[in-house]
Parts: sequence; structure tokens; C-alpha cells
Amino acid sequence: MPAPASDPPASNRLPPAPGQPPVALTDTEFHARSNNALAAIEAALDRWLQDDVIDIDSHRSGGLLELDVPGGGKIVVNTQPPLHELWLAARRGGYHFRWTGEQWIDTREGGEFFAVLSRELSAQAGKALSIGPLSA
Repeated sequence: MPAPASDPPASNRLPPAPGQPPVALTDTEFHARSNNALAAIEAALDRWLQDDVIDIDSHRSGGLLELDVPGGGKIVVNTQPPLHELWLAARRGGYHFRWTGEQWIDTREGGEFFAVLSRELSAQAGKALSIGPLSA
């Protein structure tokens, strides 16, 4: 079944950002890196709840993580194994991220995944929130 016209094949998309081309990952590497990103989000949510910063409900099913922000906002992070991408859907739009060897970078605007996620969460929560990758 062909991809919808609004979602061109990965080979037709622009590279993430000048000087940061995507890195080819094996399926195993993709799953490890994408699961690490989802785990980092869940760890931040747990920390915020424990520290009484904000209570963001999360629901994870495999590679899909839904975040319910107080006040009715929702953000969805979804792994895309066939494309080796992370997708983020928020009020202000959707983003596709590819691994560059050091970080997940948006294929259109060049933003880093955790910076974009933090910006979108902050906008929907009405307070500054920051998520970063798990420490190695």
C-alpha cells in the first residue's frame, strides 16, 4: 500500500540540518535509541510528579506514548520503525526526527527532539518544563 501523499517516503524528505545528516541505524539500534527516548520522557514525568512540579498522565503502548497535559492538552510521541524515525504530534504541529549519530533531529526545521518536546510541553502546560536524554 503506498504512503499517503502528505507523508512522502523518507528518501524524498530533506535531511535534518546542514552538517547533521541522518545516520543509518540497524533495527536493533533504532529500537534501543527510540526506547531510550521514551524512557527519558517517562523518567521526567515521574520526577515532576514526585517533586510536585506537574502531573502529566502518560499512557504507553509499545512505541506509542501519549501525554495528557493538565487543562486538556495532549502530546503524542510515536516510534516509526520502518522509517527509523520518532514522530511528535502537538497542538502546534507534527515533527519527524531522525538520529544523526548524537541526537534526534527534526527532518524539516532541524530542531533537537528533547528541545522541541520541552517547548511543546511548556506551551501546553503554561510553565517552563525541560526534558533531556537519559544519562549514559
